[in-house]
Amino acid sequence: MDLDRSLSGYDYELPPGLIAQNPAVPRDSSRLLVVNSPETGTSVSPLHRIFRDLPELLQPGDLLVMNNTKVIPARLYGSKSTGADVEVLLLEERRHNCWLALVKPGKRFKIGTEIIFTSSGQNSQKILKATVMESDPETGGRLLQFDLPEDVPLVQVLAEFGQIPLPPYITASSAADEQYQTVYAQEQGAIAAPTAGLHFTPELLEKLRHCGINQAFITLHVGVGTFRPVEVEDVTTHAMHEEWIEVPSDTVEQIRATQVAGGRIIAVGTTVVRALEGAAQLGNLQPFVGKTNLFIYPGYKWRVVEGLITNFHLPRSSLLMLVSALIGRIRLLDIYQEAIASKYRFYSFGDAMVILPEGKSIKL
Repeated sequence: MDLDRSLSGYDYELPPGLIAQNPAVPRDSSRLLVVNSPETGTSVSPLHRIFRDLPELLQPGDLLVMNNTKVIPARLYGSKSTGADVEVLLLEERRHNCWLALVKPGKRFKIGTEIIFTSSGQNSQKILKATVMESDPETGGRLLQFDLPEDVPLVQVLAEFGQIPLPPYITASSAADEQYQTVYAQEQGAIAAPTAGLHFTPELLEKLRHCGINQAFITLHVGVGTFRPVEVEDVTTHAMHEEWIEVPSDTVEQIRATQVAGGRIIAVGTTVVRALEGAAQLGNLQPFVGKTNLFIYPGYKWRVVEGLITNFHLPRSSLLMLVSALIGRIRLLDIYQEAIASKYRFYSFGDAMVILPEGKSIKL
């Protein structure tokens, strides 16, 4: 099988010590690996910079498109009526105050099971109840109906009962909750941060604007689709879980104006890639509100995105395949080996790379 289509073709070994447990402080002091040359017959090494150098690497008239989703306190600890402890990770709201969730221990959550959560407040503790309504075969999760007044959405009270869910590979972090949010986070609904955006500070955003580098926003509520592992050897048969996106009309207008003026569209993160490319699947980019299950891997025909800012991703992940579609799988794995040799920090709290439009694969 062609390794571009094979799961084993997206493997690499990462020393555990390079998995970042805490973010860089300040945010824009993280390292930035720059891919700014097209793929050629001879190896061209990427540049090593600092993230705050970004204004020097982009051009006036470029458009940065960012994901303004906000991580919710989606991890809850509670107990069943029997007293047994349970852990719940909310994934997405299916109907009013009825959420799809991953639960532990899953096999013991039968239909009708009641779960009780207690608020974390020290003075006056509150109670929140949920009932298991049905199972979800696709995720192995459960649909939980939360017992709240009709006019009170669950996200309004989650801060009292839940915790911000860090990824499982972050095991020794002292990061504050706000360090796992982008500085431009607004729309509540994600269960994981769009981590490429964690490197931006208000000062850096202002400097970019001053340099004529414009900014626009989409919303993709990061869910299980983003981090669900690929488990099939033929990656083309992998089914992405749907995630909710909104590509507003003003962002579409900014993109079109940028393209007409000769500027470049730079996506800040793979979630932005999926939102923009997902909204353009029927042809030209159009405003869109709904769900996408777009899976991007080598051979994909790009419609909107020309450059990408992204963190370093897990082996065998759909995110690694997406970035490979932009610059080529072998080339990306070579770049990852250079990043490992140079002691870059990996994953959610790690360093970043920017693939400039002139660094895209010439095959595309």
